Amino acid sequence: MKKKQKKSEVDYPTTGHEWDGIREYDKPMPRWWLNTLYMCIVWAIGYTIAYPAWPLINGATPGLLGWSSRADVAAEIAKVNEQNAEISAKLLATPMAEIGSDAELANFAKAGGAAVFRTYCAQCHGEGADGGGQGTGYPSLQDDDWLWGGESDTIHTTITHGIRYESDDDTRFSEMPKFGEILEEEEITSIANFVRSLSNLEHDAALAETGKELFADNCAACHGDTGTGDREQGAPNLTDAIWLYGKDLDTITKTITYARFGVMPAWTGRISDAQIKQVAFYVHELGGGE
Repeated sequence: MKKKQKKSEVDYPTTGHEWDGIREYDKPMPRWWLNTLYMCIVWAIGYTIAYPAWPLINGATPGLLGWSSRADVAAEIAKVNEQNAEISAKLLATPMAEIGSDAELANFAKAGGAAVFRTYCAQCHGEGADGGGQGTGYPSLQDDDWLWGGESDTIHTTITHGIRYESDDDTRFSEMPKFGEILEEEEITSIANFVRSLSNLEHDAALAETGKELFADNCAACHGDTGTGDREQGAPNLTDAIWLYGKDLDTITKTITYARFGVMPAWTGRISDAQIKQVAFYVHELGGGE
């Protein structure tokens, strides 16, 4: 034991650290471990030379091999597009109303439209296309309540040009006045009560009676005399108990006072014409299409 201890002290110097009589030897790293480390360093340097690695101001070093994950994805997309070229051309040539009569075309449109919807539309309209429920400001695409119309061609136009998307000259556009700058607070409260009465919601009858005349003077031009709305103007129906922003008195009052101005982007130029047709068909088939 003494000889072994003495030999250890000679062979392995200590680091100088000692705790309660326990010394820490300064032993060299195992040779296999060091060799592995050196090989990893050499491999890492070679990798950064061969493949994109070092960040630059406007990108990264391309690497000697010229490999790109984006190029691989683009090649896969191009391959799929080439395989679907024939049916995509058929889809573009087929009127929206006739797509459903061709089983193969309908399946292609619905499958592609579902993928497009999940990628680009679900963020606002929800995975289930219910808009996240009433009061969120995002319309449900499952019910039969449409601001601009629920026919397949109409849905296609809405997706193509968007809603109040000023970069598109053909966008759907409507704007409700901010009546807080036009009417008195008491008048707005009266109109709000009348609007609630149109959907048989709890309201103040006396205020609603006053609000009826104010509604006729200020609101009927867009919403109609009976409040059923006008799709040509994108004016919502106020009698069907479906509300984008909420039906409580405070929310309706806020809507009348400050107005609403939701924007949907135009998808032309963002996705292909075939994809627009696919997602329009998919939305129409969700159950709320007319």
